[in-house]
Amino acid sequence: MGLLDSTAEEPHPRLLRYAISVVVFLLLVALGFWYLFRFYPERQAVAHFLDAVVAGDMQRAYQLWHPQTPSSYALKDFMDDWGPNGYYGPIKSYQIESAENPRRGGSGVIVVIDVSPFQPFPGDNDAEKNRRTKVVRLWVERSDKSLSFPP
Repeated sequence: MGLLDSTAEEPHPRLLRYAISVVVFLLLVALGFWYLFRFYPERQAVAHFLDAVVAGDMQRAYQLWHPQTPSSYALKDFMDDWGPNGYYGPIKSYQIESAENPRRGGSGVIVVIDVSPFQPFPGDNDAEKNRRTKVVRLWVERSDKSLSFPP
């Protein structure tokens, strides 16, 4: 038998190679799902809050902002920010852009959203409406999903 002559491959190494390939593939798929859904609860908390704001249910939105703890952010201040005549208002539609861990660590997640006074959310080709779209960063506490502005 010469150096370049081939023989049939044994079944055991082929089976091992296939098993390793399947395990690596499944690990990559699991890692991809983790990456895509790692901030899902925080995104949902922001979506519930903004759904209440869009619907005009400001009492519910305020409860979602600080669910159990009274704070120095009074309802009047909240309305000055999120109400129909507030800094960010009126909010008729929104789009969640991204969610990320803060650079210095922390107990929460920063969620970046775009809020618009138009329904439906303006497309990229509508420059006139896009000028009135505002980018807002919100802090979502991991423990109770309460919202606030980032520190």
